[in-house]
Amino acid sequence: QVQLVESGGGLVQAGGSLRLSCTASGRTSSNYAMGWFRRAPGKEREFLAAISWSDDSPWYADSAKGRFTISRDNAKNTVYLQMNSLKPEDTAVYYCAGATSVGTLKMGGAGYWGQGTQVTVSS
Repeated sequence: QVQLVESGGGLVQAGGSLRLSCTASGRTSSNYAMGWFRRAPGKEREFLAAISWSDDSPWYADSAKGRFTISRDNAKNTVYLQMNSLKPEDTAVYYCAGATSVGTLKMGGAGYWGQGTQVTVSS
């Protein structure tokens, strides 16, 4: 079992920044890929970004490119999502997820999910 705990969400004004964190515990593995998704009110869950524990190659959805940056700290079993130039349409619950491959995450699948953290961007 792998447990994922997100933190860092909150209320921010448009144009501001937030950094989300996701710490994994339990049976973590260097072969796991980690990613971020979000679900906005009335919309389906959306893949944002993913990164493998074993290399530095991040993957981004078009909606995240240019404003969001995913990174990880292997020593802390933590993945981050730095979000800049936030817009009201970024308001959503943001979820951390883990899977056996970046490809699985890009397709919307995951073996493990965090509980989610609310991000609200005011105009």
